[in-house]
Amino acid sequence: MQTFTRPEIEDFLFHEAALLDDWRLEEWLALFTDDARYEVPSTDLAKDATPDRNLFYIADDAFRLGERVKRLQKKTAYSEYPRSKTRHLVSNVRILESGADECRVATAFVTYRTKGGHTDTYIGSSEYSLVRQAAGLRIRKKRCVLDLDSLRPQGRVSILL
Repeated sequence: MQTFTRPEIEDFLFHEAALLDDWRLEEWLALFTDDARYEVPSTDLAKDATPDRNLFYIADDAFRLGERVKRLQKKTAYSEYPRSKTRHLVSNVRILESGADECRVATAFVTYRTKGGHTDTYIGSSEYSLVRQAAGLRIRKKRCVLDLDSLRPQGRVSILL
């Protein structure tokens, strides 16, 4: 029985952040499983909200996440062309549950987005469901809960958190 270690998970999450900051979105997408979910609930929802009953900023399955990545790489994605500069900071990594092949992880994050002389700050917590596959760790689910009262002054979530 293999166990998950915090250093292994931290290295994986730091790698994920670096891929996002370097705009290597195809490589970032490859970190997800075929049955993946990527969720960002609206700022006024309870932590136990679900996309089938509540309005989410983002509630993507693997297919929709792939389409989001394709769209972000096109010139027609006006909110991200030219692309923003981002810096994803991940901290307070905690293993919540761990089994032989899957674990649940909680983190805190700060993501800075700079574009057009303006910097937006997104702060919050993430919960991951990570699985161990032959290719290494993969993300089955990522849920980013923003610790903001609203999306002002940002106005939108046009980047990947």
